[in-house]
Order: sequence, then C-alpha cells, then structure tokens
Amino acid sequence: DVAPYIWKTSDYGRTWTKIVNGIRADDYIHAVREDPTRRGMLYAAGQHGTYLSYDDGANWQSLRLNMPDVPVADLIVEGNELVIATHGRGFWVLDNIAPLRQATPALLASSAHLFTPPVGVRSGTGVTISWMLKTAPTSAKLEILDSTGTVLRTFEPDTTRPDTTGRAAAAGGGGRRGGGAAFLPKTAGINRINWDLRTKGIASFPGMILWGAGTNGPVVPPGRYTARLTADGKALTTPVIVTRNPRIPDVSDADMRAQYAFSKRVRDRANEANESVIGIRRVKAQLADRYKKSPDATLKATGETLKTNVSAVEEDLYQVRNQSGQDPLNFPIKVNNRLANLMSMAERGDGPPTNNMPEIFGILTTELKGYTEQLAKVYKTDLVAVNKELVRLKLAPLDPQCEKVEGCPAIP
Repeated sequence: DVAPYIWKTSDYGRTWTKIVNGIRADDYIHAVREDPTRRGMLYAAGQHGTYLSYDDGANWQSLRLNMPDVPVADLIVEGNELVIATHGRGFWVLDNIAPLRQATPALLASSAHLFTPPVGVRSGTGVTISWMLKTAPTSAKLEILDSTGTVLRTFEPDTTRPDTTGRAAAAGGGGRRGGGAAFLPKTAGINRINWDLRTKGIASFPGMILWGAGTNGPVVPPGRYTARLTADGKALTTPVIVTRNPRIPDVSDADMRAQYAFSKRVRDRANEANESVIGIRRVKAQLADRYKKSPDATLKATGETLKTNVSAVEEDLYQVRNQSGQDPLNFPIKVNNRLANLMSMAERGDGPPTNNMPEIFGILTTELKGYTEQLAKVYKTDLVAVNKELVRLKLAPLDPQCEKVEGCPAIP
C-alpha cells in the first residue's frame, strides 16, 4: 500500500481526521513538521518529494521546486531555512522561506509586496530581502536606511544587462561603484537579494589593485533598519532587525557602534583618495580627447604641464605601477591602499578599533590632506590654463567631476 496517510487530531487523540488532499495517490509520507513561526503551516516529506499546507493539512501543494523525484526521508525547519534529507540525493536546503511564511491570498493578489526579512546577525551571512512583483518594472532600486532615515546602501539593476539576476559584480565602467556590489533583479515574480549588513563601500576604478584590503563598506551595528523598495515610483518599506552575535558575549553594542563610527571615517577618507584618482584620470582622458580635436601648440603645451602635475599627485595617492595582485610586493602601496587596509583591519571581527588605529588614521589623514591640497592648486592653475585655451578653440572644457557623457570619455 503506497497511498499517503496523514492523520490529525484536535481532541488529544479521541478522534482523528485524514488530511491528504492534494498529495499524490502513490506518495506515502515519511514525516510531517509544523513551521515554528506560522500556526497551521505544515511541511510533509513524501516518497516522491515535499509538500506544503497553509491550513493545518486540509489542503496540500507540491514544494518539490527543482528537486528530482526522490524519497524524502525527513525534513526540519531551522531558522529561515527548510532542510530536507533525501534517500540517495543528499541534503537539500530551501534557504529563504520568509516569503512562504508570509504568503496570503490577498498578498499574492497585490501588484507588489516587500516581505519582512528574518533577523540579521552580526558576523553572519547577512539578510535575504525578498519582494514580489506582478509585472517587471521599468525602474527599481532597493535602499537600506538607518533609524534616522539616512540611506546607508543602495542596490540598483545592472543597466548593462537586459536580464538582471542579482549576481555579485566587481566595479567597472566609470569607476564609481562601491565595493561589495550586487545588482538588483527586477523581474516579475519573487525576487531577492542578500544584504551583507554593510553600508556603502569604497569607490573603485578600473584596474585598481589593493593589498590586504577590499572595497566593502563598514558593517552596521545592532539596531533597527528599514528596507525601501521603489519600483516605477511606488515605494514599499519593511523593518530589518540586526542583532549581535550570541556567540560573542564579551563585545558590547557600544563596542560595535564604536567600530562602525571609526570604519565610516576611514571609509570616507579612502573614498576621498580614490575619487581624487578618478578625477585625475577623467581629466587625462578628456585631455587626450581634446588633443584629437585640435593640434594647437599652445593647447598641447599647457595640456602637458597639467598632465605632468596631476600625474605626480596621482602617484602619491595610488601606486600606479601595480598591474596585478602580486605587484605590491615590489612597489609599495600608497595612501589610498593604506587607508583601505586600516578599515579592513578594523572590520576583522566584532569589536572596537584597537588603541593604535586612531593614531594611524590621523597620520594618513594628514598625508592625504597634503595631496588633495596640492591637487586643488594644480586644478586652480594648470586646469584653468588648459580650459582657457579650450574656450579659445571652441572646445568643451575639462571637468574632473564629469561622468560618461558627451565630451567626457570613460576613464581607462
């Protein structure tokens, strides 16, 4: 007899009701588990797959998804995951069941919905944020806000791909995307993205080599945050709770707030250094473009002076000779890398910065200020001189802040 049999009692075993509606006639059941967070939500492990019920077993629906037709010996709900043990096909994990737990007929009939994510844990794997869209939007973005309403992180679609999948990606293009980037999917149906609990990262540029550091932003301290999804002008919000790691009891919330505050300061200075490099490279790219449009000797002379002087500052900010990950062994890293490394050290584990870190930060900040002030002087004299010649030649002036628009080529 391979028919399914599940029996339910609501009077402590005095009477029993058979609850197998929706289960295959030849799919006998090995185990039934109840969701610990939603009453009446049941999971069943069958000989041919898994099943889900929202009404205490009165009706079942298949939850096989991409699983093969295989015996499921047992299953268990752990946190925000459904863990499935099969006979002969290993373990399967449905690692984000928040949308399943929150699904209702009214929700599924709506045009858009942002699900409340599970609690995020410091030093964990982050928070999976899910939403449902009836139709694919033309524009979409997901923002993470703190308790004051300040935007800490923004996820947007990858405009270079017609089908966004939410895959992680490195910085590229104009070089302004921060580290730890992930593109926002915007397809119809259920979408999701993982927030690693980090805020905006350090600006990057093509070919940048960092030694002992990355471009990820600081990790937020425990607290209450907000996820805001805006699709075609319609905004949806949901709370996001971040808690401390219970396995690290000797670090206080105040320690983690101190770590976050320090890392933000270092991140901002590292951004300043990298944005300066990006501005310099924009100027040199624009200058090369203007050379192609005019052979004027005076423009060439003033342009070469500008190029020489901004390149000297660039070499103080960033080790331009580094072309691969091993090159810093031969060519010493410069101030932008040392700042990024300092933040990386401060972010290793949960805890406040060590006593020497603020002193190192002060030294690097003073060094950086000297370079940015020198760059400002070059722009005030040499850049102004070049732009004066460009105006004479009726060509567009150079602009360190311009993006990839007409007359402003992408930086190499």
